[in-house]
Amino acid sequence: MKLLRYGPAGSEKPGLLDAEGRVRDLSGRVADIANDALLPEGLARLAALDPASLPLVEGTPQDGLRLGPCVGEVRKFIAIGLNYADHAAESGMPVPSEPVVFNKWTSCIVGPDDDIRIPHGSTKTDWEVELGVVIGKPAAGVTRETALDHVAGYCVVNDVSEREWQLERTATWDKGKGFDTFGPIGPWLVTADEVPDPQALSMWLEVDGKRYQDGSTRTMVFGVAELVAYCSTFMTLMPGDVITTGTPPGVGMGQNPKVFLKGGEVMRLGIEGLGTQTQRVVA
Repeated sequence: MKLLRYGPAGSEKPGLLDAEGRVRDLSGRVADIANDALLPEGLARLAALDPASLPLVEGTPQDGLRLGPCVGEVRKFIAIGLNYADHAAESGMPVPSEPVVFNKWTSCIVGPDDDIRIPHGSTKTDWEVELGVVIGKPAAGVTRETALDHVAGYCVVNDVSEREWQLERTATWDKGKGFDTFGPIGPWLVTADEVPDPQALSMWLEVDGKRYQDGSTRTMVFGVAELVAYCSTFMTLMPGDVITTGTPPGVGMGQNPKVFLKGGEVMRLGIEGLGTQTQRVVA
């Protein structure tokens, strides 16, 4: 299934994408794409529905019909740094011996096509296409062998970053990662049954039509199962928690000369089978 949330910001309704690419309303069946709806039994109930029996929503998704973040009420937005060896190299940093974990504040989460706002005074706003992992079944101290049983599905994330605040304003990365609008998620949550191998997905990102990132999840240093298990060592992962798993090379910071967003650009990005995002950058 491809689950989504549609409508005005802050008033999104739950829905799913049918086989013809139309949105079907789920608000009569679940309150939101969140919490218990993401448990295995919740997803099973949604999968058993006949999409044709659900109300058809007028409009074309991402073309007149706004889509919000594909997950609601996110408790934790966990991010992984330097998880592609070639991205670590372009960043001038060593490949980590264990996952680098930081936070993106949940207040940064926006829809897949919402504007990205450059923070006041920023000179180094950058892009990062990433695979997002959405937790379904609670996970605490799980093993790598069982970790994927706790995944509800996957989505596209743009881990927008302000590099000065991330890397030059003392040791923590968090404050450069969580500015408002720095966390587009979606367009839809693709359930895990439709993604048999999360380590075999191509991914890309363009700015004003120029392709900067063109990679694959197969080159991750730490795969999805290992990341879920690792994070569950330090916290209980709950339904709707999102782990964004790192970016392949091609970020603005890695260009020669460096390229950062100034305002007026259009970013397009996508992951194989998970959809695309388009964002206008606003100064």
